[in-house]
Amino acid sequence: MTAHPVLSKLGIATQRSGASAGEWLATAGEPIASLNPANGACLGTVLSPGIADCELVLARSLAAFASWRMRPAPQRGEVIRQLGNRLREHKSALGELISLEAGKVRSEGLGEVQEMIDICDFAVGLSRQFAGLTLQSERPHHRMYEQWHPLGPVAVITAFNFPMAVWAWNAAIAAVCGDTVVWKPSPTTPLCALAVQQLCHDVMRENDCLGVFSLLVGGADVGQWMASERRLPLVSFTGSTAVGRKVAAEVAGRLGRSLLELGGNNAIVVMDDADLELAARAITFGAVGTAGQRCTTTRRLFVQRGVAKALLDRLCAAYRTVRAGDPLAEGTLLGPLVSAQAVAQFRAAVALAKEQGGELLCGGEAPDLPGFFVQPTIVRAPCVPSAQDAFPIAWEETFAPILYAFEFDTLDEAIAQQNAVRQGLSSAIFTESLRASERFLSAAGSDCGIANVNIGTSGAEIGGAFGGEKDTGGGREAGSDAWKAYMRRQTCTINWGGTLPLAQGVEFPLG
Repeated sequence: MTAHPVLSKLGIATQRSGASAGEWLATAGEPIASLNPANGACLGTVLSPGIADCELVLARSLAAFASWRMRPAPQRGEVIRQLGNRLREHKSALGELISLEAGKVRSEGLGEVQEMIDICDFAVGLSRQFAGLTLQSERPHHRMYEQWHPLGPVAVITAFNFPMAVWAWNAAIAAVCGDTVVWKPSPTTPLCALAVQQLCHDVMRENDCLGVFSLLVGGADVGQWMASERRLPLVSFTGSTAVGRKVAAEVAGRLGRSLLELGGNNAIVVMDDADLELAARAITFGAVGTAGQRCTTTRRLFVQRGVAKALLDRLCAAYRTVRAGDPLAEGTLLGPLVSAQAVAQFRAAVALAKEQGGELLCGGEAPDLPGFFVQPTIVRAPCVPSAQDAFPIAWEETFAPILYAFEFDTLDEAIAQQNAVRQGLSSAIFTESLRASERFLSAAGSDCGIANVNIGTSGAEIGGAFGGEKDTGGGREAGSDAWKAYMRRQTCTINWGGTLPLAQGVEFPLG
């Protein structure tokens, strides 16, 4: 098999080891094939690791942690700064690889690499800002404070839809916190992980910190091993709610920590007074971008009756301009789904929507083309009281560009319907009303981890903590104080006096 030019640029052969702990190991497990979802062609294979390989990777990660945790945080930040620069140098090639292997259009592939660069920049600044509280002791001549220490090797399990960026959200922050990182990427996008790990090798070698970033490309058996391994104090998992429940139960059973980024069934509410052009553009990107394969994809639309027809007409017109095809071609806005199974799930969801009384406004087909393409689709829900309850397909998260549209009368009705689903990741409202927007953002409004006004549900910036509630898992990654998940808190009290007063006035006289 001849390697694609971008693989050669990134130093990846067509058959590679699936394990690294600062250097590639000689794995000999089942081959994992990487397919180009735009045409079904095989890009290369990765030889999966066995449990012995996993044990070796973890042993080296633990050994690296022993010294890495003692390196001053700003020096750890310097390593991440250099990694960010390597990502800048290879941005074009990495973005192209994301398009090839995950099917993202060119601008989204490049945007994902930029997200990695941004989180590295954020982590560099963070490395000088880890701060604990100074607390007031009730005892004289005592000082009390809290500090934060590195946690240990962190397991990071990522999904196909962001095959590089989600690793970076975790790895850049964990590394400046003093942790080492063991990464299990999706077996659907293994070459993206190999390319990133290859860059990590160079940076680690130059900074004498081999083993800080490790890789295990495998299937569910590797994920199960990570979840059950006591020497991995934190497991960060991004994926489906069903699998997330299993991970959470396994990690909790050994009293470990889990950081979960699971499903999303995100909604946009459009009020009568909204800027419809603004709303239509945001909804189209939110529902169609990444071929509907983001956890923050817009899947439900609640539009007030007075503007429902006008907005849906605009959306159908916009959908007709969305060009599908080769994700690397100029002008393509819609790439393929990730697999034939994803296409089958799209077909099944559209069929169920029709059976349940939905009206197909546009799309709904899977063209007979090479690769895994589908049409962007809008389905109007049945016009009955409590329409969402009568339309159960809308309660499901189908990873495809399907938008279910509902009409409503009052804002309270829309908020109740938005919050009724099991997931709670991202949400948005379009309105010119201060009262409506503040109501949506209040404690009685959206119950999601992300709530926006006059922007869509997807495209979160790394400066804010990312994550959601309910079946989304409750985890938070990236910005704000999400770094605390990767560290352990310690409360310290120092007696600098000559007596030993006890707390709470307890007396313990000795003869």
